[in-house]
Amino acid sequence: MHTSSRTLTFSGLVVAALALSACSPGTAEAEPAAENSAAATTPAEASSSPSASGGSAERQEVASLTPRVVLSYDGGLMTLDAESGEILGTTEHEGFLRLNNAGDGRHVLVSDSDVFRLFDTGLIDQAHGGHSHYYEQAPALTDTTLEAPEAAHVVVHEGKTALFADGSGAIQVLDSTAFSDGSVEDGEVERHATEAAHHGVAVPLTDGNLLLTQGTEESRDTVQVVTPAGEVVAETTDCPGVHGEAAAAPTAQGDVISLGCENGPVVYRDGAFHKVAVQEDYQRSGNQFGSHGSPVVLADYKTDADAEQERPTRIGLIDTRTDEIRTVDVGSAYWFRSLARGPEGEALVLTYDGQLNILDADTGDVLHEVAVVEPWEEPEEWQEPGPAVKVAGDRAYVTDAAAQKLHVVDIAAGTVVDSFDLPETPTEIAVVDGEPESPATAEVGHEDHDHAGDAHEGHDH
Repeated sequence: MHTSSRTLTFSGLVVAALALSACSPGTAEAEPAAENSAAATTPAEASSSPSASGGSAERQEVASLTPRVVLSYDGGLMTLDAESGEILGTTEHEGFLRLNNAGDGRHVLVSDSDVFRLFDTGLIDQAHGGHSHYYEQAPALTDTTLEAPEAAHVVVHEGKTALFADGSGAIQVLDSTAFSDGSVEDGEVERHATEAAHHGVAVPLTDGNLLLTQGTEESRDTVQVVTPAGEVVAETTDCPGVHGEAAAAPTAQGDVISLGCENGPVVYRDGAFHKVAVQEDYQRSGNQFGSHGSPVVLADYKTDADAEQERPTRIGLIDTRTDEIRTVDVGSAYWFRSLARGPEGEALVLTYDGQLNILDADTGDVLHEVAVVEPWEEPEEWQEPGPAVKVAGDRAYVTDAAAQKLHVVDIAAGTVVDSFDLPETPTEIAVVDGEPESPATAEVGHEDHDHAGDAHEGHDH
């Protein structure tokens, strides 16, 4: 591990023509994306919703916005009212679809093979002077796509949204507000490239720099911070198998980002990388979840390098101030979709015994054990349906694939407040409530905003 100020030399330097555009509605499927080819927007599949955001869909003014839940299933997407459980719309679309909040509190990015598709949940917060007007309309899959070979991870941080393409190593960065009108113009996208295609991640920093991974399909051990001009201003090569990131409470000097490695995590803080010491030779925390008000990052904790499918019962709580990690045994195994953060920085872990464990992240003490689902086990393939947890506001939303239900948990009280039947078996989940998931610091004080949605969710390949 070291810091560096040498000039970054990319083999591609800039991804050639990852342009964005919007196309007219139609029925044709998208052509397979060529690596580093020009981006295109393709027509949405048939949807029960008549119009995309920015279109002519009827909208109704409301006194306040009710959160909406988007679920993927084998064959498409469905959107629910989070309070009533009403199905507001379904969209037919084939393929394995991954879901990530776009960052503006309204849209969801759908990772679909070689593109990110923009899904409009229909929640509209329209600023007007010193106040807002609220509207709701039918959810819809828009015609807007962002081309990305092997579209992978989405990171929302401080008013920016970064998209990573595993198939090319290309990175696209946008203001999260760019999605608000339902289309993305080419000039709204910053493009960056890594040295080679790899399973990676990028985080836009508040000082205008970009944190990114470097590697190949075979190995990756490097994390860098680069300036807009491409100069490397910080670097570590002591992060084998780098995977997973989360933002913690910033310091006076700026952002704090934790990343998972296979020899203990690494923390970027005050302009440099700091290694977190672990007792084991192999220790992987490849799935991390942060909260902007907390210096502690929640992570999984794996220690068996030879396991085909390790099922840990310990979690890691990474103190980014001291570069130390505390482990807590929650008594039952979990998987990468089990972890989330609460509005007060609580650590949430859904375990095989069906309990949603709610912990104080600072002390590791268990605050609540909430019986939510029946006992379960991680499926053999990570793409298969299994329980998943997401948080919006003071509620945790837990999918129950086995029972085809969605459960709603009051985090502070530690109680299940609602359970809704679903017409399909859910795979992935995203929840929006109209509020930007990670607005820029200038828009909201650090002490007021939570980054529970900043997790770089991962999986083993």
